[in-house]
Amino acid sequence: MTAPSTFGPSSEARNLHWLLTNLVEEVPGILSVAVVSSDGLLLLSSDPDLAKARTDSGEAARTAGAPGVRVGKRSGPRGSAADLATVVSGIGSLTVGAAKLMDYGQVRHTMVAMDEGSLFVMSISDGSLLGVHGSADVDMSVVAYHMALFVGRAGHVLTPELRSELRISMENAAMGNTALENESTGSAR
Repeated sequence: MTAPSTFGPSSEARNLHWLLTNLVEEVPGILSVAVVSSDGLLLLSSDPDLAKARTDSGEAARTAGAPGVRVGKRSGPRGSAADLATVVSGIGSLTVGAAKLMDYGQVRHTMVAMDEGSLFVMSISDGSLLGVHGSADVDMSVVAYHMALFVGRAGHVLTPELRSELRISMENAAMGNTALENESTGSAR
């Protein structure tokens, strides 16, 4: 693995961002995407707020292919990557427990169809999960196909080192959002 430098993320992290961007851009109806570690931590997200924090901190210029912002569209459960990650992690745990109880082997994917949207969860080889929140009219077979492509391409590069790098990147982006919020509320007073 290429170690991250002071100039930005490693090539593996940039590649994962690129894969995530392609997933979001290629499939009409996808509202948000999250990659969650086996212990429930958000590793990668299409959340516009996190993308904005990266842009505001100047990192976006160094990370061509970072997840794009879908202007004017609802981006996920209450617009939060953390909410999507929590739901994906919970559904992953629930389905793994059900599979163990029924002795049916490992869970490969889960789909939840709701009146106004859909949620898809797919296992990645290292125990991480890929979660996709889509609109009610999203083509479920197209989403499943593109998720399988993502998992196939990303599964072998999600090493412990890369997961650690992605966690740190998400934490820094979240801290950047907090600083921006504090800055804007402080200047509004």
